[in-house]
Amino acid sequence: MEKEDITEPDQTSVPWKRRALEGLFIVLSILISFFLEDIRQENEEIEKKNELVSDLAIVIEEDLAQISALEVTLNNSLKCISRLQDDIDGGHRKLDDQTAIATILCIEIGHSFFPKDGVYAQMVSTGALELIENAELKNGLLELFTHQKERNFATSKEIDNFNIQLRNSMFKNFRIRFDYDSEDGIFYGAKILKSSRFDLEYYRSDEFYGLIGQASLYANMYLRQLSDIKTNYKRVAALSLKET
Repeated sequence: MEKEDITEPDQTSVPWKRRALEGLFIVLSILISFFLEDIRQENEEIEKKNELVSDLAIVIEEDLAQISALEVTLNNSLKCISRLQDDIDGGHRKLDDQTAIATILCIEIGHSFFPKDGVYAQMVSTGALELIENAELKNGLLELFTHQKERNFATSKEIDNFNIQLRNSMFKNFRIRFDYDSEDGIFYGAKILKSSRFDLEYYRSDEFYGLIGQASLYANMYLRQLSDIKTNYKRVAALSLKET
């Protein structure tokens, strides 16, 4: 009687295959967990970006209000300069001395626009700026808080230096003395004329006429710059609503 040939299964192959499958499962689990974690982090970053864009809309509204107030101040200054020029051209027959002094004091060209760039700085530092999908919005933000910000700073510094010269001329030649109400006024308070000495010769001089003419030029120049900034702000505000 022939013996039945019974081949024993290779006991080492089964554990090896099982270990390979288990290892593959562990690797896949790790890769999936990494993938899910990346998705979670990306969603958090997008949510943070949307929060910052929403905060940006509030900042833009505040900056636009600041620009509007500054435009009112500069336009009022231009009206005062025009009144003085008309009076000087007319031989000082349109304004009396005290009204002329009060009109001189209403010239306010030394106020500058200070953009609130904290939210933008946070967008840059957190990488949120790079997550903005709308290229036009991203470019608008870069234009506002880099080029236009630097241009605004340079113009403001130039006007501030001139304003020092203008103020010194006014106070020295007309002996102006005033009280100061720090709680009044849109920006830095309000001046209340207390005393002065009108100097007709200086008032009608080429030097004074040149100074107020230069003040008019700076006011108009800054108004145009503010108009460009305001236009970009409004465009960015509209685009930010679509981004979120």
